[in-house]
Amino acid sequence: METERQNRTRVCSWISVYVAVLLLLGKRALAEIRYSIPEEVKEETVVGNVARDIGFDVTSLIGRRFRVVSESKDTFFEVNEDNGSLHVHKKIDREELCQGSGACLIELKIIVENPLEVHYVVVEVTDVNDHSPSFPEKEQTFEIAEHTLPGKRFQLHAANDPDSGINSIRTYTLTSNDHFEVDIRQSDEDKIPFLVLKKSLDREQKNKYSLMVTAVDGGKPQRSGTLNVSIIVLDSNDNRPIFSKEIYQIAIQENTPVGTSIFKMNATDPDEGSNGEIEYTLAKTLRRNIYDLFELDKLSGEIRVKGNVDYEDNDVYKLDVEASDKGTPPLTGECRVNIKIIDVNDNPPQIEVTSLSNTVSEDSKPGTVISLISVKDKDYGVNSKIITTIHDGVPFELKSSYKENTYSVVTREFLNREKLSHYEITIKATDCGEPPLSTFKTLNIEISDVNDNRPHFEKNPLEFYLIENNVAGASIFSVSATDNDLNDNAAITYRVLRERGQNDKMSFLNINADNGHISALKSFDFETLKTFQFQVVATDSGTPSLSSNVTVNVFIMDQNDNAPVILYPVSSNGSAEGVEEIPRNVNAGHLVTKVRAYDADIGYNGWLLFSLQEVTDHTLFGLDRYTGQIRTLRSFTETDEAEHKLVILVKDNGNVSLSATATVIVKVVEPKEAFAASDVKSTAKDEEENDVTFYLMITLGSVSVLFIISIIVLIAMQCSKTTDYTSKYLQDTNYDGTLCHSIQYRSGDKRYMLVGPRMSIGSTIVPGSHANTLVLPDRRGTSGEVRLQKRCFIQYFFISV
Repeated sequence: METERQNRTRVCSWISVYVAVLLLLGKRALAEIRYSIPEEVKEETVVGNVARDIGFDVTSLIGRRFRVVSESKDTFFEVNEDNGSLHVHKKIDREELCQGSGACLIELKIIVENPLEVHYVVVEVTDVNDHSPSFPEKEQTFEIAEHTLPGKRFQLHAANDPDSGINSIRTYTLTSNDHFEVDIRQSDEDKIPFLVLKKSLDREQKNKYSLMVTAVDGGKPQRSGTLNVSIIVLDSNDNRPIFSKEIYQIAIQENTPVGTSIFKMNATDPDEGSNGEIEYTLAKTLRRNIYDLFELDKLSGEIRVKGNVDYEDNDVYKLDVEASDKGTPPLTGECRVNIKIIDVNDNPPQIEVTSLSNTVSEDSKPGTVISLISVKDKDYGVNSKIITTIHDGVPFELKSSYKENTYSVVTREFLNREKLSHYEITIKATDCGEPPLSTFKTLNIEISDVNDNRPHFEKNPLEFYLIENNVAGASIFSVSATDNDLNDNAAITYRVLRERGQNDKMSFLNINADNGHISALKSFDFETLKTFQFQVVATDSGTPSLSSNVTVNVFIMDQNDNAPVILYPVSSNGSAEGVEEIPRNVNAGHLVTKVRAYDADIGYNGWLLFSLQEVTDHTLFGLDRYTGQIRTLRSFTETDEAEHKLVILVKDNGNVSLSATATVIVKVVEPKEAFAASDVKSTAKDEEENDVTFYLMITLGSVSVLFIISIIVLIAMQCSKTTDYTSKYLQDTNYDGTLCHSIQYRSGDKRYMLVGPRMSIGSTIVPGSHANTLVLPDRRGTSGEVRLQKRCFIQYFFISV
C-alpha cells in the first residue's frame, strides 16, 4: 500500500509537470476514447488497445514513455507499453466505487512525451446482479385493533439492494391471506412497501397473523430477500369511561390552603385491561388562570387547590374534566365540575376621599360640608356591609348620602380657632363580617381665622403713677392689648379717645399707634394737677375691624419741689420776722409764741421740722421741733438780758430738704408794762373773739354736717369698692405744716396712712422711719381710719381758727 501511494504521488507530480509544459507549448490532444466493461471482471482483462485507437505507432511507445494516469485514488487500469493495450489491474466493485443507480465512469489520462500529448479515456463500469435484496430487520410486528377499518395502511420496512438498474428491487410480494395485501409506493429512487388491511379483523376468530414479505430484484437470475411480519389483533376499546354525573356542583371557601383536596373524580369503564384503566386530565380549552388555581391527579382523580383562591377575583370556576382509558386508540369521557367560591371576610373596608377642604373658616355654620367620602368592601353579603363612624372629641359628624356608602363630613357646631386651630378627624369603617375588619382614615383640617375677637386689655381700668416734673415729650407709660386672632386680625393700633369737651384737656397726651407708648407733651405739677383720666382705644386690622376701650387713671406723685413758707411771724414788710414781749416773771414752760409754716408738698416732702439755728441764750428758750412752739426753759433772772433774738430753721423731710428761716425777737418787760400791753390786746382780742365765736359756731355746724355726709359717702364707697385697692390721696389743701396731715397708699396686700406730725412736746420721730405710718386694716373695717381722719380734721379746724 505504501509503494502504491508513493507511485501515485510520483505520477501526480509528473502529471502536473506535463500539464504545465503542455500549456506552455500549446499542444494538447482533444480526442476522447470510451470503453465499457462489467464489474467484477478478472485482473489483466483487456479493456481495449488505446495506442491503436489513438493512432500511435506501437514501436514508439516505449521511447515516448506511453503511460496511463487515473484520477481515482486506486489504480484500476494499466497500459502495456509493448502493444498499447489497456487492461484491468485490480478487481472493480461497482457498488463500492460508484454508489447509486447512475452510470459509473472512470476517467483516465493517456500521456506521451516527445512531444507531450494528453489523451482522455473514459471507462464505464456496468452493473452485474451480484447482490440480493435485504431488509434492515428480520421481523416486524404490528398491533392492529379489531375495529380497524379496511384500507388502513401500515408501512413495512423497505429492503435495500446496492445493485442498480434492472438489477435493483422490482417488487414486493406477500404470502397469500384474506385480510392483508402489499401496496408499493414509488418514490424518486426507492419503492416503499405498505401492508394494507383488506378486510376487518375479528380478534375472537384469530388474534395473530404471521406473514412473509419478499423483496425481488430484476436481475437474471433474480435475487430476493424476506421479512417476517407478525400481526397481533388487539381487543377493541369499544367502551368509553363514564362519569356518574355530567355536571358536579361543589363549594369551597376562599383562601383554602394550597394542596387541599376538594373533590375526587370517579369514572368507570367496563373494558378490561388497559382499556379499562382511566387517566384524568383537565381539558385544554380552560382559561389559563384555572390551571394556576387547581390541579387534577391523573391517576386518583383528586382535584386539589394549587393557588390562592380569591372570591373577589371570581366566585365560580368551571372545570371540564376528561377521563381517558389506556386503550388503543384511547376513548374519552367528559364532565364538568362547577366550583363555587364561598366568600370569607378577608378584605377590610376601603375609605376613599372624593373631595376635601383642608381649610375651614372658623365662622362656618353647623352643617358646612368639608369632605365627601365613600367606603367599599370587596367582600360579599354581610361581609361587605359597612358601619362608618367618626371618633368622638371633634366638632364634626357624618351625614349619609342618598347613595349607599357615601357620606359627607360636616361641621357639627360652631368652630373656634382660638380654642383649637387644627383637627385630626379619624374616620373608622368597620364591616359586619366575623370577625369584623376595620380601616381608619385621618383627615387633617386647619381652621382659618376670622376677626371675631376684640383687642383685650388685661386690666380695666389701668392705673399709672407719675412723678411730677416729668420731661415733656418723653414716654411716661404704655398700654398693651392682646388679640387672639391671627395676622391682620391681630394687628392692633392704639389711639386716645378724645370726646367732645376733652380735646383741650387731653391735647397734652400723645400715643404711638403701633406700640401703645404714651408720651406727655408737658410737665405735670402735683400741686396743680393731682390726677386725670382718659380712655385708649385699641383697634385691630381685621375686616370689619373690632376695638375695645380701656380707662387709664393717672395719679401724679409729689416731688419735694416746694420750700416751706413761714405763715407766722410775718412782718409788715413781708419778711419772716416778729417781736414778742413777755413779762420777766413768767415761769418755765411759758409759751412765748408759735412759729407757723406751710409746705405745698405732701407726705415726707411736706413734713416740717423746726430747729433753732441761732439763740442768745440756750438755757432760756426751747423750741418744739414738731410744733414750732417756743417756750421758756426757766424763769428769768435779773441778769438776763431784756431782748433775745431767736432764728428758727424750718425744713421739710424730702430727699433733698428745702428750708426757710424765721426770726423772733423776744423782749422781756416788767410785769406792769406787760399787763398794760395785755389789756390793750385783751380789749382788741375780746372784740375779735366775739366775732370769732360767731363764725366758729357756724363753722362747727357746717363741719358737723359735712363730717356726717363724708362718713356716709365713705362707707358707701368702701362697700362698693372691689378687692383691687387703689391708692388715693386724702389731703388737706389748707395744711400749714403744723397740723395733722396724712396720705394713704397701698403696698402689696396692705394699706398705709402716712400721718403728718402733731405730737406732744419732747416726742421724737426718726426721719425715714415708719413711726408716723399707720397700717390700716381691711377696707371693711375702716373705723380707725375714720376716727383718725376725724381727729385730724378737728385739730386742723381749731388750729386754723
